[in-house]
Amino acid sequence: MKALTWHGKSDIRCESVPDPKIQHARDAIIKVTACAICGSDLHIFDGVMPGMEGGDILGHETMGEVVEVGAENKALKVGDRVVVPFTIACGECFFCKKGFFSGCERTNPDKEKAAKLWGHSPAGLFGYTHLLGGYAGGQAEYLRVPYADVGPIKVPNGLTDEQVLFLSDIFPTGYMAADFCNIQPEDTIAIWGCGPVGQFAIKSAFLLGAARVIAIDTVPERLAMAAASGAITIDFMKEDVYDRIQDLTHGRGADACIDAVGTEPRTGASFDSVVDRVKVATFMGTDRPHVLRQAIQNCRNFGIVSIVGVYGGLLDNIPMGSAINRGLTFRMAQTPVQHYLPKLLDRVERGEIDPSFVITHTASLEEGPELYKTFRDKKDGCIKVVLKP
Repeated sequence: MKALTWHGKSDIRCESVPDPKIQHARDAIIKVTACAICGSDLHIFDGVMPGMEGGDILGHETMGEVVEVGAENKALKVGDRVVVPFTIACGECFFCKKGFFSGCERTNPDKEKAAKLWGHSPAGLFGYTHLLGGYAGGQAEYLRVPYADVGPIKVPNGLTDEQVLFLSDIFPTGYMAADFCNIQPEDTIAIWGCGPVGQFAIKSAFLLGAARVIAIDTVPERLAMAAASGAITIDFMKEDVYDRIQDLTHGRGADACIDAVGTEPRTGASFDSVVDRVKVATFMGTDRPHVLRQAIQNCRNFGIVSIVGVYGGLLDNIPMGSAINRGLTFRMAQTPVQHYLPKLLDRVERGEIDPSFVITHTASLEEGPELYKTFRDKKDGCIKVVLKP
């Protein structure tokens, strides 16, 4: 089959690889009908994430048609149309039973490596670092899905691939970001990053009842999309973010702040963002938490900081004095997608949201390597890429 594979920093190739096979009786094989390039994939593309190996198949936003089912999998049958969560969960362990599927204790075969870095291991993920299992990803013609009687959700034929594909990751992640904010009527929610996850956080904040959403970015197309969803926009290269939020909230700060950027903010946005970049380049740090610092400083007393941007290692100069003295609450996670899937599919079916709004580019798998560059460099108005194998 054809698949997008990793061969080093900025080196993604579309090449022929062996077809996946059933390895366990609960597995399923799907023929991929749509997949997407995620902002998290750019961390791999840019060489930020450790633990990659040459030839690894990328991608964790995937859907398709079931073509083979393991003998013990009673949940699926050949011909079912499914969306596959990016988090792999067994459905039976301590965390899965509590609904914390992204903390599954069984699905990361490399959990000892992850535990050395993080203390404990999260669940395995598709198409990502070998710290998280090294599972083959879904930017391919076919995908093996482990524990396929737990993860994939069947989707109605009346919905297009484009309407349901993002249930695999970015819609639940953006929704979780807003859900973490415990939104009350009249709340103002500030969101850093208007990439795909940020766009879904904006939509979700309004779905959950926010009175106002403030969206912070500098890419014109992203800001325009955020404004079209009803957000007040701030271009951080043209305005002082703190001063503007203070003005909009009468000096109180936002009720909750969402970091939908993570470890790779734009270098040059501020002095400390430049310092962060220098520290990473000189091996004095692993992540660049400029946005998180801003979110903390802009959150009102006893507000909530919701973190869904990806961080991989250690953060420097976090203003914990501000957080402690002002009573902030931090919420963060890799998204337990399986927890959110049914309710979000229901919202799509009822017409409350059409997730396809975020798509700007649709292309073939062969065009994937070039579109990684387009997406990373924010060229051609690129906000979200869908690939059709």
